[in-house]
Amino acid sequence: MDSNTTSFEYFQIIAFLDTKEHNIFVFLIFFCIYTSGLLGNLFIISAVIIDVHLRIPMYIFLCNLSMVDLIFISSTIPTLMNILLSGNFLISYTQCFSQLYFFMFAAGTEDILLSLMAYDRYVAICKPLHYHLIMNKKKYVLFILGTWICGSINSLFMTVSIYRLDLCRSNKIQHFFCDIKALEKISCNNASFHIILYVETILLAFCTFLLSVTSYVKIIRSILVIKSTNGRRKAFSTCMSHLTVLIIFYGTGLCMYMNPPSEHLEVQDVVFSVLYTAVTPMLNPLIYSLRNKEVKRAFRRIVDRKRLNLGSF
Repeated sequence: MDSNTTSFEYFQIIAFLDTKEHNIFVFLIFFCIYTSGLLGNLFIISAVIIDVHLRIPMYIFLCNLSMVDLIFISSTIPTLMNILLSGNFLISYTQCFSQLYFFMFAAGTEDILLSLMAYDRYVAICKPLHYHLIMNKKKYVLFILGTWICGSINSLFMTVSIYRLDLCRSNKIQHFFCDIKALEKISCNNASFHIILYVETILLAFCTFLLSVTSYVKIIRSILVIKSTNGRRKAFSTCMSHLTVLIIFYGTGLCMYMNPPSEHLEVQDVVFSVLYTAVTPMLNPLIYSLRNKEVKRAFRRIVDRKRLNLGSF
């Protein structure tokens, strides 16, 4: 690594540097977002573990999605809240790249997981008679293990790639966390990294997105063939929650990473980054809880069980 790269012992997070007088207010906003996301995702995980009715591939994938979302919000928001509360906008070199690794790990794993969830809905709706044969326990366990392993390897590769760049222009990160796009902006001689980032985007983001789109095109075709209006509504309701999550995740992700680098888009980048890294993981459990009848029933069963246990004392 170039000597210039190691000259920065600390990076300065400057996304909210100009709003120091409102730091407490901004802190409270992120505290509410983080707490809501934490509790919501912990509820989904607990419901799937406790309730036997939810131990099917669809909800096991959902449980893993909530685990990934916990990593998503925990990799960035606590550090930001500490910065806002302390007024110290410095983050060490090690902390920065650790944060980048876990963020990239969560983003890559969620990409793959969402496409697998779309495939699961495709099999359930388009091939219902063969569902338990196709999505048997051995297969979905391998899918889940493969997802976490691929996410980890991809994140390690991308983190090492950006780590090896010559970060010589500045130690100021115009973002609220150590994002790969923000780090690339302060690097020199990054032509080879552009190619790596392009290939990674094609292989991970675009391919998984294409798999999700293909699954939903086939799902919609199958639903339209159903003659009964009630049957069509019932079939579509089983995948509506996941489709909503998919649109929000890829919509905010595209807005965050497809914008060309520009000083005039810095505020816009931060806004989309907040939506992508904090608001989306917070909304996912709410969307599944509000729109999914089985999750609602599981919640009622857990509450009733707690009441019975308390009543027995």
